[in-house]
Amino acid sequence: MYLSAVGFILLLFSTSCKKQLEVKNPNDPTFQVNVNSESGLAAYAKGGIYWNGFNYGDGWLGDSYFSLPWGYHELMGDVIGGGQGSNNQTTTMGVPDKFQADPNDPTTVFTNPSPQAASIIRSFNNSAATANANNALFYEWTNMYAMIKACNLTLANVGNVPLTADKANTIKAWAYWWKGYAYAQLGTLYYAGLIVEEENTVNNTIVSKFVNQTALIAESNKNLNLAMTTLNAITNQGDYSDVIAELIPAQCQVGLGKPLSSAQWVRTINTMLARNILLNHLSPFVNGNPSATITKSTITAMTAADWQAVITLCNNGIKQGDFVFTGRTSASNSFFSTSGGSVAGILTGSNQTTTYKVGERLVQQFKAGDKRRANFTTAKGTFFGDANTNSTRYTLVDGIDSALTGIPILGSRKAGKLEIYIGPTFEENQLMLAEAKIRTNDIPGGLSLIDAVRDYQGSGVAHIAGNPLTAAQALTELTMERLAALAFRGLSFYDLRRWGWTYSIANGGGRYGVTLLFKGNVYTNATINYNFMDYWDVDADEIEKNPPSADSAPVVNPNY
Repeated sequence: MYLSAVGFILLLFSTSCKKQLEVKNPNDPTFQVNVNSESGLAAYAKGGIYWNGFNYGDGWLGDSYFSLPWGYHELMGDVIGGGQGSNNQTTTMGVPDKFQADPNDPTTVFTNPSPQAASIIRSFNNSAATANANNALFYEWTNMYAMIKACNLTLANVGNVPLTADKANTIKAWAYWWKGYAYAQLGTLYYAGLIVEEENTVNNTIVSKFVNQTALIAESNKNLNLAMTTLNAITNQGDYSDVIAELIPAQCQVGLGKPLSSAQWVRTINTMLARNILLNHLSPFVNGNPSATITKSTITAMTAADWQAVITLCNNGIKQGDFVFTGRTSASNSFFSTSGGSVAGILTGSNQTTTYKVGERLVQQFKAGDKRRANFTTAKGTFFGDANTNSTRYTLVDGIDSALTGIPILGSRKAGKLEIYIGPTFEENQLMLAEAKIRTNDIPGGLSLIDAVRDYQGSGVAHIAGNPLTAAQALTELTMERLAALAFRGLSFYDLRRWGWTYSIANGGGRYGVTLLFKGNVYTNATINYNFMDYWDVDADEIEKNPPSADSAPVVNPNY
């Protein structure tokens, strides 16, 4: 990658909605100056993830990876909407090609004059648009390749610092894990990408051979398995514990973010491997049909072997009470801020003023009487957006100010009080297992797991296990609970995509029976034809500076 091969990255610093490019060295501390001890190496390895990966270059809308890149995921997953005006294309990226608010009333049809794939993604995927903060494809690409670069440098230099074998292995596992994470993020979003090896980074070699998204996921899995093998080789848990406590920022070592044991980390890896399978295959469930098919897609459908692999991995995945990778803010020197550092932080407040808006389709996933609905209020009135699907009656409350207890707090702007789940969690593991069970004809087993997740999150919803639900009814419960329980964790678009909902109705996709505001009225049986690009083209900034080699995979999604 061009940006990984040179000694700097481009940072964007915000002045209102305008951006100014600045060249800055992200590698501080540097190996040449002060990384000659365990503490120095740990500081470098930590900074390479939380600052290079999740913060450097993120001074656009919000101030971290969890604000805009994850924001696009949630916008296209239709759990949030954008505000007035196109701030970093946040108003436009989540607007479907078409919807009909009332299937029986043709006067309620809305047609988007600027469809996402052609008018937004393709029109603004160029360096000039990036300079004006209008190229959505730039941001996640930059974050994740900055993270990969830092991991490669950590691996290249760990042998130069005096460490015990198990302390060195802990550092190596850290770098392998986060490389696996970064390639997973890239391969789950982009149609193609680059595999940047350790020696490429060390030698400043530009990699120009682009590979397809399947190869990116394979590279993710390779690194995740290297992390697992390295962790399993550790015998001195004291040495491991000393180092992992240095690698995780102190502000995050609260709640479920406390340092993981090596066994907990291995279980996290298993859950991540299951996620890589599930999110990068189709499992269509369109308009209540478990046998739906999508006729034009980048990815193939889940097979029986895939479902069994998910079951095996999740049975060995994250357990209730396991510590996981999280992020929290701090009063100073935080890698993301309370108000602008995350989707949840940006959402918290009044829907009349926040940049992101709580989506009607998100609140719809919480059943009547679900105690988790206390995260939302209608007291701030209705926001009417300039893109119809952005209109909403709901506001995300500050869960700390509202003294919410017994349920997950979805939003807060109080320093250190909001837990952002960076990697997979117990709930995600159980819901993947539930979906796999339903899809392999163990409907009762799947329903029990859905009940367990709802109980874990304090929903108070009546149990569904024991009821004679069909596969379609069980999958309806599953899709509702995934969107509700995993809100704002960067997964919603990928779920809608693999269920087939974001594909064109002409290709077997679409979303049915949803709540939507249109021309001042509330509709509860709307049909949405999103037709979103399933895997994004490669960022044009990369292509312009680093033209693909002759043996590269295509860098433009041919389906759009």
